[in-house]
Amino acid sequence: MKPLVFVIVNISKVIAAFSIAAGVFLAFINVVARYIFESSLTWAGELTIYLFLWSVFFGAVYCFEKDAHIAVDVFLEKAPLKLRKVFILITLIISFIYVAAIAYYGYKYVLLYIDLGEVSVDLNIPLWIPYVVVPISFAFSAIVLLNKIITILKTPAEKIKLKSEAQELLEELGQDELLKRVHKKTGGML
Repeated sequence: MKPLVFVIVNISKVIAAFSIAAGVFLAFINVVARYIFESSLTWAGELTIYLFLWSVFFGAVYCFEKDAHIAVDVFLEKAPLKLRKVFILITLIISFIYVAAIAYYGYKYVLLYIDLGEVSVDLNIPLWIPYVVVPISFAFSAIVLLNKIITILKTPAEKIKLKSEAQELLEELGQDELLKRVHKKTGGML
């Protein structure tokens, strides 16, 4: 399962990064064309929206893997270790059911658009193409969450660690390096 998750997360990272970069670049080109040449690309707005949507949905897959989604963990920090494991499992299972349902119904929605044969206004492409991001990204998220559920089930309660982004940054950089960066960025104000 881990190699599959590794591939899924990396594919999602690449798609998210490319989509956001292409969307920003296209929006910039369209603004330049509009204000300098007084003629914009009529299809650029629609494509930019689709690129940003793809970036958000595939970025969410990466966030599931890195535990970067917003979470309120006050109860987890105070809970006994065994109860903490139960709470984490409940959260992951509910999240898995939710994203799996969205993937399934997103797939049904895409099939509907394939049957309807509708096309986008500006790009004149079948609408199922931009909408296919929903079932794919949510299926990817479900696989990542399933892997997390299996990992938590196999991990003893006392070995489950909660880390905040600040703690991870401190561990990654070391406290001295982090303080140097903060001092440099704030001009010594902190």
